[in-house]
Amino acid sequence: MDCCGLTDVGRKRKNNEDQFLIADVSKSMRVHQTSLALDHQTRLFGDTKGKLLLVADGMGGHEAGERASQVVIDGIVDHTLNRLSWFMFNDCLTDDEFEEQLKQGLVECQRRIDREVEAIPSRRGMGSTLTLCYIVWPRMFLVHVGDSRCYLLRGGVLQQLTRDHTLAELSEAIRRKAEDTGEGLDDMPDESLGPMAHVLWNAIGGAEQDPHPDAQALNLEIGDTLLLCTDGLNKHLSKRQITEILSLPIKTDEKCQVLVEAANDAGGTDNITVVISSFTKDTESLEANAEIELPLNDALPNTDEFFEPIPS
Repeated sequence: MDCCGLTDVGRKRKNNEDQFLIADVSKSMRVHQTSLALDHQTRLFGDTKGKLLLVADGMGGHEAGERASQVVIDGIVDHTLNRLSWFMFNDCLTDDEFEEQLKQGLVECQRRIDREVEAIPSRRGMGSTLTLCYIVWPRMFLVHVGDSRCYLLRGGVLQQLTRDHTLAELSEAIRRKAEDTGEGLDDMPDESLGPMAHVLWNAIGGAEQDPHPDAQALNLEIGDTLLLCTDGLNKHLSKRQITEILSLPIKTDEKCQVLVEAANDAGGTDNITVVISSFTKDTESLEANAEIELPLNDALPNTDEFFEPIPS
């Protein structure tokens, strides 16, 4: 599992309202006093229980937008460490139950933003998107709100796993425009779809109502590549262009750099953030990172089916 992230202010903005996070999630124990010989260690760590990938795009103006995405990332970290159930790893929770716990983290982020707006009224309207992947190999749980995205590249085909919570997403006008111009949607960056492509109806904060996150679970495979990004990338790069860059025979950190540079070269009108995770079977890498268990776990389901139905 080779992960890397990169964020850039872009060519037009003065500040960066995007945030990202890549983290291993594990239990830990802080030892204050013991008769055991621990070689002066004061904190012990258990095995890695999962990998957490996040991107967030703040909104609400210079200070408020930057602060909103920070509040959301902090809220998810707190929820993961202090409220997310560990029992899922012992098959005591179903996929649906675990997804509900992840979705509850977004509601808690809403409460944090509400408290901040109450304390600082000038930040009213602050909000953020959030796209979250929690990976327990080979299972991935995806929770999403807003217009940041998660893509999966498998077998040379790029699939957008999330849907944009924008007014444009609700309209058939986009598809008609693509048909009228003779272009496929894969060849069209979002900037060409008009202003409605960026008007959100669903986000954390920004309104008094709670967010309505989408959630799904799927099985990853060796050879897959995940891309999480804010809309500063897909505003300027089409699905076809993103596929070509992710397919380049270069390292993950270099792919991040190429994506950001390409979006900037195409206009860079917004902050650009990307997180890429590639899953490869590499014996040397496994030996060097013994805590990351890449081989398939027979105890977990491994079907050929991408998605599983999520109850409403």
